[in-house]
Amino acid sequence: MKIIVMGAGVIGVTTAYYLAKQGAEVVVLDRQDGPGRETSYANAGQLSYGMSSPWAAPGIPWKAVKWLFMKRRPLFIWPLISPTMWKWCAQMLRNCNEESYRVNKGRMVRVSSYSRDVMPDLVAETGIAYDGKREGTLQLFRTEKQVKASKADQEILDEYDSPYEVLDRDGCIRVEPGLAQVREKFVGGLRLKADGTGDCRMFTIGLTEKCVEMGVQFLYGQPIRSIAIEGDRVVGVDTEIAGRITGDAYVCAMGSYAVRVLNPIGIRLPVYPVKGYSVTLPVTDDAHAPQSTLMDETHKVAITRLGDRIRVAGTAEIAGYSDRLGPHATDTVKHVIGDLFPRGGDLSRAEGWTGLRPMTPDGTPVLGPSRYDNLFLNTGHGTLGWTMAAGSGRAVADVVLGRTPDISFDGLTAERYAR
Repeated sequence: MKIIVMGAGVIGVTTAYYLAKQGAEVVVLDRQDGPGRETSYANAGQLSYGMSSPWAAPGIPWKAVKWLFMKRRPLFIWPLISPTMWKWCAQMLRNCNEESYRVNKGRMVRVSSYSRDVMPDLVAETGIAYDGKREGTLQLFRTEKQVKASKADQEILDEYDSPYEVLDRDGCIRVEPGLAQVREKFVGGLRLKADGTGDCRMFTIGLTEKCVEMGVQFLYGQPIRSIAIEGDRVVGVDTEIAGRITGDAYVCAMGSYAVRVLNPIGIRLPVYPVKGYSVTLPVTDDAHAPQSTLMDETHKVAITRLGDRIRVAGTAEIAGYSDRLGPHATDTVKHVIGDLFPRGGDLSRAEGWTGLRPMTPDGTPVLGPSRYDNLFLNTGHGTLGWTMAAGSGRAVADVVLGRTPDISFDGLTAERYAR
């Protein structure tokens, strides 16, 4: 069985790996000149199994208004004349209630927990080195109000058996000793013990090499122009360079760009590109640098240790498909690392990056079958593509090959939007 995978980011490559592992002939198409060149390139590096939550939550509309007026704000909304953008924002607002939050959270945790369970086997099978650690995430609270608000998250973590511990100021310093010199800037934290870290791009490149050894063919520099349809089936993928590429089945794993090839064939997914920023800087003093990963709850900025580097990522910018990295775009993430770990890394050598997160309004990815018999979807993971990659890749591969996946696809498919 020949399967065409569209997209060579972490989602597409993990899907290709699990397809090839089960004996399929696989061809991966990507417009870039190598794997993991877009959203997978320099993301936060967090494997956030315990923090898999939708952005659409009770109280978020009011918080969003306040964020827009912060000096170092975590949210930017550019007033574009874009019906698609405003429709997506309206859909997200409709999910900002307790009932929707719990439903969406449950769906997301189903995928992320499965990914947590299968990831160790994937790493053991392949021997990939990706600066990986599994030492948990520290959600850092600067105010007592944030501590109290975290109790609702603790109830959900209990519901899904996700291990955690509540820490006071000294407990946070025990986990991250580098915070000792700024102890007056926070009051406590919530440590999610099952979470991990790792360089997503290193992982994607390493897994690509394993896929090649297994016979997977990667065709780079191949922008996809359209998907060709006859009746209820896909008959090929038309590329700008190589022309039509054909197979028995097709998987769309193109992240934010999936909608550009799916809309013309009648699959209308509310996947919107939410722009994020990061900087990567070298460690200068290990004793004063982060040891694992933490989330500054005030600024919504993630700080992650990746070997001898520090990755700092954050900001949600709703501005369409812009990939511009302006001169002040990374000011917020630079402020946070300098504020919490002033002696940990060399900000003068920070490398800036921006990428487009494929967000759904309910936070849940879009996985599995589509309206066409031989077209399958693996997109819409938002900020959690790295977290969910192994689980969604394996589950989608099972569905493509006609096997029963280990998790239920109820509420994960595109059908939830058709209704």
